[in-house]
Amino acid sequence: MEKEKAYFEKEAMVSEVSEENLYRLNGRVPLQKAIPFGLQHVLAMFVANLAPVLIVCGAAIVYGTEEHLSPAEITQILQCAMFAAGIGTTMQLYPIWKIGSKLPIVMGVSFTFLGSLLIICTNPNLGYEGMIGAVILGGIFEGLVGLSAKYWRRFLTPVVSACVVIAIGLSLLSVGMDSWGGGSGVEDFGAWYHLLVGAITLIVCLASRYLLKGTYKNLNILVGLIFGYILSIIFTVAGIAPMVDLSGISETISQVGYFSIPKLVFLTEHKPIFDVGAFFTIAIVFLVSAAETTGATTAVCTGALNRDIKTEELQGSLAVDGFSSAISGCFGCLPLTSFSQNVGLVTMTNVINRFTIFMGALILILASLFPPLGAFFNSIPQSVLGGCTVMMFGSIMYEGIKMLKECKFDDRTMIIVSLSFCIGVGLTQTSGNFFSCFPQAVGDIFNGNAVAGVFVVSLLLSLFLPKNKKEDE
Repeated sequence: MEKEKAYFEKEAMVSEVSEENLYRLNGRVPLQKAIPFGLQHVLAMFVANLAPVLIVCGAAIVYGTEEHLSPAEITQILQCAMFAAGIGTTMQLYPIWKIGSKLPIVMGVSFTFLGSLLIICTNPNLGYEGMIGAVILGGIFEGLVGLSAKYWRRFLTPVVSACVVIAIGLSLLSVGMDSWGGGSGVEDFGAWYHLLVGAITLIVCLASRYLLKGTYKNLNILVGLIFGYILSIIFTVAGIAPMVDLSGISETISQVGYFSIPKLVFLTEHKPIFDVGAFFTIAIVFLVSAAETTGATTAVCTGALNRDIKTEELQGSLAVDGFSSAISGCFGCLPLTSFSQNVGLVTMTNVINRFTIFMGALILILASLFPPLGAFFNSIPQSVLGGCTVMMFGSIMYEGIKMLKECKFDDRTMIIVSLSFCIGVGLTQTSGNFFSCFPQAVGDIFNGNAVAGVFVVSLLLSLFLPKNKKEDE
């Protein structure tokens, strides 16, 4: 009787509109509270959600040509990135069948795929179209893998996850430095103004991290980006250096307009190309993304909900990770994954209300309907993005080291970690094609992608190396 009474009291509290529901998974929260807390999640991930699109699509070439995507096309892809992130977050919060975890997880475009995507989209035989086809197939693949999580969950050991996260950070270091120098392949790469603006942007990010208080510390990347962008505009207006080109905004307005609905890639000139080699190049990275999402979902449950993760929550979370990536690909955009920035925000503030997070997803979807906003972000100089992303890439390595710290340090762990990085990272530093006697797809996967090598080697060693027998005390 007392249990039933407590249950009905709890249900009554959830059904009432209350600020206290901010700290409950379910419940109605006043809009004047839900909107700013939801906006906070958007601001914490907004820059990181668009930066991979700018990097990859800026380097991508059109299939069968040497031409790059136009500024207006990149703007539309940025628009789709915001739309896909909003849809993916909504799927996590409010599941469709078994696709979704019902947990306060925010989805966004992933940096994890950067290396593999750049390999595919800069290949003249694949280009942007081949990359999109690989994203769609890879997303479906991960979605199916996620739905079968209960069968393989035990094989993804903590040491494998830790090695993968560290490798992701390592593989992205050169990308961040290329951006800091002005962007890969530009004529004025390494010019003093690129280095100066990137350095100042990084310093502002660091200073904001220490000076801002509470949850505002999570906005330090946004603060650095705004400061760096303003400085770049000053350099451009004063004639010191040509860093900001705002012509893309007017061009976008003339071609797309002020309001536009995200368009499916099948209705554009860049219809996806489905290539088996490109799929295998990215399929392993989708498994890596699954490992990351497993860690993020576990962190939400243990850090914010104070309980272990349930198998159905893991399945639903990974299914969204995959199928929302396929949806993103259908709109010509990059794969999605759970954002660690927002996981940290949830665990730190304990604001776990699903309706509140949904307000953030709704803000993303509304922002995607106004293309000039995407064109504005496309005008951000690469050196500014570099100053911001270097800090984020380094934090990925740090998270991996923290995960490794939780593992048992013995000979078995030493062998797994040592060989994983020696082989996985070493393959990317050889003078020639290490897998020249294998099919080209094998070389495409491992020669230019440290994450894939580290993941495969660490997983195999974790499966087949004998475990140490416990000695009687």
